[in-house]
Amino acid sequence: MSLAERARHGIPWFVLAGVLVAALSMRGPIVAPTPVLRDIEQDFGIGSATAGLLTTAPVLMFALLTPVAALVIRRAGAELALMLSLSGVLLGTVIRAIPGFGWMLTGMFVIGAAVTIGNVVIPVIIRRDVPAARVGVVTAAYVATLNAGSLITSLLTAPLAALVGWPGALLAWSVLTIAGIVLWGAHLRRSRRDRDRWGERYSGDQPAGVVTRDLDPATLTGPLPVVARGRSERAMTRRPVTWLLLAAFAGQVMIYYALSTWLPTLTADELGLDAAAAGALSSLFQGAGIVGAFMVPLLARFTPAIVPTLTICVSWLILTVGMLLAPELTWLWLTIGAIGHAGGFVVIFTTLVVVSRSDNEAAGMSALVQGGGYGIGALGAPIMGALHEATGGWTAPLGLMVLIAVLYCVTLLAAGAAARSRRG
Repeated sequence: MSLAERARHGIPWFVLAGVLVAALSMRGPIVAPTPVLRDIEQDFGIGSATAGLLTTAPVLMFALLTPVAALVIRRAGAELALMLSLSGVLLGTVIRAIPGFGWMLTGMFVIGAAVTIGNVVIPVIIRRDVPAARVGVVTAAYVATLNAGSLITSLLTAPLAALVGWPGALLAWSVLTIAGIVLWGAHLRRSRRDRDRWGERYSGDQPAGVVTRDLDPATLTGPLPVVARGRSERAMTRRPVTWLLLAAFAGQVMIYYALSTWLPTLTADELGLDAAAAGALSSLFQGAGIVGAFMVPLLARFTPAIVPTLTICVSWLILTVGMLLAPELTWLWLTIGAIGHAGGFVVIFTTLVVVSRSDNEAAGMSALVQGGGYGIGALGAPIMGALHEATGGWTAPLGLMVLIAVLYCVTLLAAGAAARSRRG
């Protein structure tokens, strides 16, 4: 089926269902340990900085393996690559359940490597199989489902741990991954043409996941899964906007994963909540992000270009400053801040598309921004844990988050100004 013929068809619902169920395993297993992080520290006799490595490990895999993942997808095909991703998440979850912190950390590395493939391939499948007019809505649904996976695990891990212990609770989330494997396996059995269809959509001259010219940048709802190719991308390193976007993405990743890691512990310490209540409160950060995933594309359609950027910046500042000065209103700050974490990816990578002068430059710029951003952002959780361990409180760690949020806003607004100048 040609692209033109596919565009006349409706949304492939079976493929969409498989993608969305798979998406539940793309973030949930990473944040699942956070509601029981204090128990993990006590059982393994480790400090907060060391415990923070549990969420750092997957983010490091995002930084290191995104280009490799694109190559794997080219060789295996999109459908098989997603099955490999889900199988890897399941394997990592099982390894994580083996007694010992070393095994747990190894499992998180495996999960991160597997999720990296999923991060790259799912947007590719959506942009390949979904009519262009529906890409924005479907990708927003995908981003919302990522947050739903985090919401479920944040909300229910602590109650499950009270019943079966935290190792059993973490292992229980493999049910979501198994469901994705079963559904996607059914799709594989129905479709024997995956390699032919992959080759039709992406020729050898086009990097995996580059947005084609029939797609409006305003429909983007997540990072471009691309890998740099050729010599022309080198010029991007001489453009200030590239480094502004890298700095903004690094700040986005650092704040999001640092807070996602320590929110249950922080709220338990600051508000005197038990593990289940702290996990439930922290789940607001993920749950409200479901709405935020749809809000920014809507703003981009109907408001001036600066409005989505300002909305994201204000939400991050309200979250970090609010938690520092008035922790008793954490529920409010988390609800507002979720707009930032769900929509920040949209703003950053939409800006990237606008300022790119060619598909090749978009490929190289996205690879650099994602690789560098994830690599720097991975430091957020262990640094926040180390500050807490050194000071015995949360004032210094939250103060650091405020500083990062300010820098994030400066770089994102500057990058947005560059995009508007180019567009004008």
